[in-house]
Amino acid sequence: MKKSIAVTSERNHIFRQRVELDGFDELYVDVPQAYGGEGSAPDPHDYFDLSLGACKAITAQMYARRKQWPLEGVSVTVNRDDSEERKGLYRLEVVMSFHGIDDPEQRDRLEEISHKCPIHQLMTSATVEVTTRTAAEA
Repeated sequence: MKKSIAVTSERNHIFRQRVELDGFDELYVDVPQAYGGEGSAPDPHDYFDLSLGACKAITAQMYARRKQWPLEGVSVTVNRDDSEERKGLYRLEVVMSFHGIDDPEQRDRLEEISHKCPIHQLMTSATVEVTTRTAAEA
């Protein structure tokens, strides 16, 4: 399945970008002030990290619903250690809470299932090919 995301620089902003994605036109990306941006929106790393946390939560919720477990909600915290990113090592620690689940075996199973979410698999198992080209001027 192919999907397009349009990213456009915003006038009157230093690095802020407007993102258009299937009708969601209120998404923005910026760079922190420490890197010369305005810090007016999450930075690209934030979106990378949050996609993992959200995907893990959704995957656990889908599994619990299918099993008819009493999961009331999921809280996820993603902690980033990018101190060695330039050396090729980017660490993400994910801490999950499963609200309404008292059975330790069910909690363990939900955590295990969260490792199977598509974003976790993409980040840890897939080969991602990126092709960049300049668009022809219209």
